[in-house]
Amino acid sequence: MLPRQFTVVLSALALAASAVAADTPLKVEYPKPLFAGTPRPISLANLEPAGIKRPDLMVPAGTTLLSKGKKVTSSDALPVIGELSFITDGDKTGIDGAYVELGPNTQWVQVDLGASAKVAAVAVWHFHSQARVYHDVVIQVSDDAEFKKGVTTIFNTDDDNSSKLGKGSDKSYVETNNGRVVEGKGAVGRYVRLYSNGNTSDELNHYCEVEVFGALK
Repeated sequence: MLPRQFTVVLSALALAASAVAADTPLKVEYPKPLFAGTPRPISLANLEPAGIKRPDLMVPAGTTLLSKGKKVTSSDALPVIGELSFITDGDKTGIDGAYVELGPNTQWVQVDLGASAKVAAVAVWHFHSQARVYHDVVIQVSDDAEFKKGVTTIFNTDDDNSSKLGKGSDKSYVETNNGRVVEGKGAVGRYVRLYSNGNTSDELNHYCEVEVFGALK
């Protein structure tokens, strides 16, 4: 029989191994690519190099899609094109009639999960039928619908604080059918808000789909 202290250590190691084993790759369904050929060159100070293959995001077992069909509000209540409901309808193809166009300058969209949740990941698809970069992409989580308190920022590409949400260190990226999948970093909240500030093709802001993954508390 093993001494008690060894038994305790082995039990702790087994629990740790079990916790690690519980994490699984996040399963995200990606739409088909919409553009082909050589995109025009884009030069930005904090741009992620082209062709980067991002590793699978590991999430806790039991992580589910929480945002499908959930209510979306926005800083632009009357989109130029589309309906806010498009953002959580499951259609991320990016074809005409499947995206929302908001006005210029810094705009946000907000997904109400219906209850507080531990967010494991957020995936966002902006307009991806053309190679372009959206400026000042910021993703925040909060239990406050006004985002005045208890705000956790999980992604921020605003390297010069031009959107006045704090200076970010995340790399900007060229839009593709892969969108961007962002780690939740343990953030807890009922609301997920995503900002952008125009793009390298025009001053407008576009969303095809937002998916929030996690577990309700």
